[in-house]
Amino acid sequence: QVQLVESGAGLVQAGGSLRLSCAASGLAFRTTNMGWFRQAPGKEREFVAAINWSGTNTPAADSVKGRFTISRDNAKNTSYLQMNTLKPEDTAVYYCAAKPGVMTRPPQIAAGYAYWGQGTQVTVSS
Repeated sequence: QVQLVESGAGLVQAGGSLRLSCAASGLAFRTTNMGWFRQAPGKEREFVAAINWSGTNTPAADSVKGRFTISRDNAKNTSYLQMNTLKPEDTAVYYCAAKPGVMTRPPQIAAGYAYWGQGTQVTVSS
């Protein structure tokens, strides 16, 4: 049974930082692509960042480039999303997602992922 468990979210002031973690189990993490998405109230789920199985390709949404960094630690079966210089518009529920398989470029759409975490709330106050 595949499980993705997010942690590290919370309330932070604008300009602050948070690091989200996504611990995966029940899959071959070393050959799994990982993604982060977010959904704000009244909006559709949107792509934030992704990392392919080897860590060599890490696309990110234009809105977070230069502020957010995705990474992975295969020894811990965990993906991370480091979020710096947070803005109120970053407020959303953040989801991690997994797509098993060797891929040069990880998916940047929600439909490209097979497994999802339960989501975790990030709130940025102004």
